[in-house]
Amino acid sequence: MDWVLVYFFVFDISFVLALGLTPVFRQLSFRLGVVDQPDQERKIHTAAMPLLGGVAVFTAFALNVVLGYLVVLPLATQFDFPLLDMPDVRAHLEGAFTVGRKLLVLLAGGALMIALGLYDDTKELRAGPKLLGQVAVAALVAAFGMRVTLFIPNAVVSFVLTILWIVTVTNAMNWLDNMDGLCAGVGMVCAGMFAFIAAMLGQYFVCLLAVALTGALLGFLPFNFKPATIFLGDAGSHFIGYMLAVLPIIGTFYSPGAPTWLPVLIPLLVLAVPLFDLLMVVAIRVVHGNPVYMGDINHLSHRLVRLGLPQSWAVALIYLITLTLGLGASVLLWSDLTAALIVIVQAICILAVVTLLEQLGKR
Repeated sequence: MDWVLVYFFVFDISFVLALGLTPVFRQLSFRLGVVDQPDQERKIHTAAMPLLGGVAVFTAFALNVVLGYLVVLPLATQFDFPLLDMPDVRAHLEGAFTVGRKLLVLLAGGALMIALGLYDDTKELRAGPKLLGQVAVAALVAAFGMRVTLFIPNAVVSFVLTILWIVTVTNAMNWLDNMDGLCAGVGMVCAGMFAFIAAMLGQYFVCLLAVALTGALLGFLPFNFKPATIFLGDAGSHFIGYMLAVLPIIGTFYSPGAPTWLPVLIPLLVLAVPLFDLLMVVAIRVVHGNPVYMGDINHLSHRLVRLGLPQSWAVALIYLITLTLGLGASVLLWSDLTAALIVIVQAICILAVVTLLEQLGKR
């Protein structure tokens, strides 16, 4: 119960910061001219839209994490506060100081993703240099020890897998940012699921980071859901994708006492919607002979709208699909092989239904 109160405290701080900072960055966007102009093709908004929403989300998240680590944590170790008399939390305070280096690298990577996306928002960075920038940030994270292992005791393979994972998830969320509230809302659901799973596993560091991200995205979402008054921009979608890739890397889903090794698939199920959308869009572009980096209106959200759903309903439906797959993923933590396979087959069936809807939406 002690940790639940801490999680709510961290969530609330991020939420309030994002709620207050987003209007500030909206005005700053107009003053600096960092806006997205409509083009009557993919950008169907009717007026220039501010693009610093992602910077607001990152600032809320980073302020919460930095102040919590540099101010709240030291105070909690030095003084006895009546409202902080939490034995279970106090037992881990000293150990919290050991994650400082990892936290610094994580925030540095997030800031670099924001910078990369912001440059793209203002200068329209080409696909090649953008990819190189993403690889560089992913390599930085991997170089400081935060890596995908997958039971493969090989440093080179682990390094490469980490880069591929971070770059893939980052681009999946970047491409998902194609409708009001979609990327921020799906990111919020995925971060919330990672927080829930980390809490069940007693991984406090991962849970606190995921909760902080969830709160920041929820505080931003009222300004971004249709009709949006501010966009995430590439800066925001890059940051969200980066965080959703790194959170499962710094966590551990499989433990030696688990019934199966299938918990390692949890990140794939939690992030199944953006990853599936990425694969489907790439396949469609390849089939039609179009460059894979060329934007279009063949994403799941666009297909659902072509089926007749209002944009807000299509976005809400994608939230629900993401939540359903994420909740199913959590079952893998304690399931035996039969139950785990049922969960995986169920997830495949849900994605099959999505595929059928996509094919219907092509007509």
